[in-house]
Amino acid sequence: MFRFCTKIFCMSCGFYFGRCFHASPALLARRSNDDPIQLKAPKKGKFVKRNKTTPTQPPVEAPYVPPRVKRAEKSMPDKRVDIFEGMTMLELAKRSGESISTLRNILINVGEKVDSEFDPLSIDIAELVAMEVGVNARRIHSFEGTDVLPRPPVITVMGHVDHGKTSLLDALRQTSVAAKETGGITQHLGAFVVRMPSGASITFLDTPGHAAFSAMRARGAAVTDIVVLVVAADDGVMPQTLEAMAHAKAANVPIVVAVNKCDKPAADPERVKMQLAQEGLPLEEIGGDVQVVEVSAINKTGLDKLEEALLLQAELMDLKARVDGSAQAYVVEARLDRGRGPLATAIVKAGTLVSGQHVVVGAEWGKIRAIRDTLGKLTDRARPAMPVEIEGLKGLPMAGDDIIVVQSEDRARMLSSGRKKKQENDRLTKISEENTVTTQDPLEERVELPIIIKGDVQGTVQAVTDALKSLNSPQVFVNIVHVGVGPISHSDLDLAQACGACIVGFNVRNPPSSLCLAATQANIKIKLHKVIYHLLEDMGNLIVDKAPGTSETQVAGEAQVLNIFELKGRSKAKGDDTKIAGCRVVDGRVSRSSTMRLVRSGEVVFEGSCTSLKREKQDVETVGKGSECGLMLRDYIDFQIGDVIQCLEQVNRKPKFISSESGAVRIECY
Repeated sequence: MFRFCTKIFCMSCGFYFGRCFHASPALLARRSNDDPIQLKAPKKGKFVKRNKTTPTQPPVEAPYVPPRVKRAEKSMPDKRVDIFEGMTMLELAKRSGESISTLRNILINVGEKVDSEFDPLSIDIAELVAMEVGVNARRIHSFEGTDVLPRPPVITVMGHVDHGKTSLLDALRQTSVAAKETGGITQHLGAFVVRMPSGASITFLDTPGHAAFSAMRARGAAVTDIVVLVVAADDGVMPQTLEAMAHAKAANVPIVVAVNKCDKPAADPERVKMQLAQEGLPLEEIGGDVQVVEVSAINKTGLDKLEEALLLQAELMDLKARVDGSAQAYVVEARLDRGRGPLATAIVKAGTLVSGQHVVVGAEWGKIRAIRDTLGKLTDRARPAMPVEIEGLKGLPMAGDDIIVVQSEDRARMLSSGRKKKQENDRLTKISEENTVTTQDPLEERVELPIIIKGDVQGTVQAVTDALKSLNSPQVFVNIVHVGVGPISHSDLDLAQACGACIVGFNVRNPPSSLCLAATQANIKIKLHKVIYHLLEDMGNLIVDKAPGTSETQVAGEAQVLNIFELKGRSKAKGDDTKIAGCRVVDGRVSRSSTMRLVRSGEVVFEGSCTSLKREKQDVETVGKGSECGLMLRDYIDFQIGDVIQCLEQVNRKPKFISSESGAVRIECY
């Protein structure tokens, strides 16, 4: 054993401290073979570095939980799945593309307990689940085990504006609706039942013919069984006639052609038939299946033949519908009544709609408080192909919404809330996509025109909105800030003042004087109209005035060089010798403040400003056509006889509002 001692001197206290170490020869020999301390990191023995690429294994004591599939946050409005009563969760998972665990979690959240994926779901719960996963649901109803009975046909009258659609219906039902319509044109979607002389009942839909009401005609074609295409014998096939044919073909609905106004001297039914055949309509006269009837609404001729053709077509179609069970209906029009609240005009497609039932209409819900027929009489139920007006809804639905009957108020509230959430998500997604497209492909600077639209019924509000959106141009962006049904209110005025909007009222009563005075003080424009083409013309002119226009160069005048004069011996202060072009103005006018362009043999030689313009030794600002003058250009003296000097000026060209004969409008920018 060896002993080592060391002494350490402390500077603060002045004393020595000693320390001894003991070591054996074996320990010293082992340390002599080791590496010097702090010169090299010790080697690791059995511990190896973990390979980061090796996948992490789940703990043995905990069950493995698979990672949750990340779904896209935005909904898929283009994807549609068919749902039906009694479908299983497994079937819904296959159609929606979601996992069963995801659907089970959604069912738990809505308060539904499903023990197995093979248990049947109600159609309302299936729609809620489909909306939660971001897909659209279409209800498929089965007629098995129900009484299917014949029903009256639903016939939609379509055609070009002022071709006599409403007058023809007036002749059929012995009334005079056309005389009461503003501007002599239909601007609403009307539904009524006509008792024919033969005793049969037919439900008619009267659609507007103006170009702005394309969505209304599409809704009429979607709910109808037969389309009566009215064509004026003295006018022929027009743009809305072709559009009505396209709507009928898209809805797979048969067409019966009524050639109206055959009593006029300029009537030519054969020309109308030839035009329809050229447009691809298979008429009976050329071996097709489309019947053509010549009528006159004024003289009431040919109406019996039209009735016979309609009943024959309905008999061939063998129209039947389910009478018992919950009703399926379709909203034709919706409006807001001051005393009765939201009202919806609907046509029952199947089943029976009973007063007191809880219904969901689009994103709105309610309990049916009253059902009225087309004559305004109260009834307790509505059967298939029967147009009725229902009241008791909590909000105003959209024209075209489906009406479904649910079991309870809680189910109606839940389904309405889910649909509103889905609509809001789709709206935000659409806005986000539009903003992305605008950012990627920016247009030139545009002026924004905010507009608030108020109308009498939901359908006309939608038609006016679509028509004003079609007036968007590269220079003016028509921003529809708010739309609503009912009269113009103070809340509309506050919103217009906040965003600087213009208020458009269509078929609404005049606002009170206090509101008009407040709008005048706030410099807010209120435009009231009852005829659609007057409204579009007024708003088109407003958009043209709002547009900044495009700046372009125009030739204001031309002068031809007849002689050249040289000025010599000028002082050094005025520069070198110069030349004056003696010209005659041959077109327009020449202004001293404008830019001049010198053209020689069709090519531009020089472009610059004019330093002097004289006529008869007097400095002038402008020289008109036919007069002679002398002019000097800055930094240019190489004139030649025969040169043409053009006077250029900057002009601001505004867009142009264009309205075609068919009623279609647009803004044309230069």
